Amino acid sequence: MRQFNRQVFVVLCVSFIFSYQVWAGKQLDTHDGSAITITSPQNGAIVESAFELVYSFRKGVMADHAHVFMDGTYQKGFKGTFSDVPSGKHTITVKVATHDHDMVTVSDSIEVIVK
Repeated sequence: MRQFNRQVFVVLCVSFIFSYQVWAGKQLDTHDGSAITITSPQNGAIVESAFELVYSFRKGVMADHAHVFMDGTYQKGFKGTFSDVPSGKHTITVKVATHDHDMVTVSDSIEVIVK
């Protein structure tokens, strides 16, 4: 019985460790209490070649800030407004990142159509 209890304890400890931090490359595969929601523009909106991106962000245990991507490309130094965006359909994604810029698996995406 004592051997069984030790095995159960070890399995529970290992499960807890892996459920708290499981790394897949540089993306943290756990929810840390953070949240992000793109509030403007709306998904499917038709926008001009220059438009503002607005999102709400709640920091979690490890979350520190957000990274913005357009069509999969990181928008380094993004200040809230896209400009000179080519016409057509584009996907905008905002991902939550840690202080070290590792991505937490919390994100929101929309598609916009630029006139």
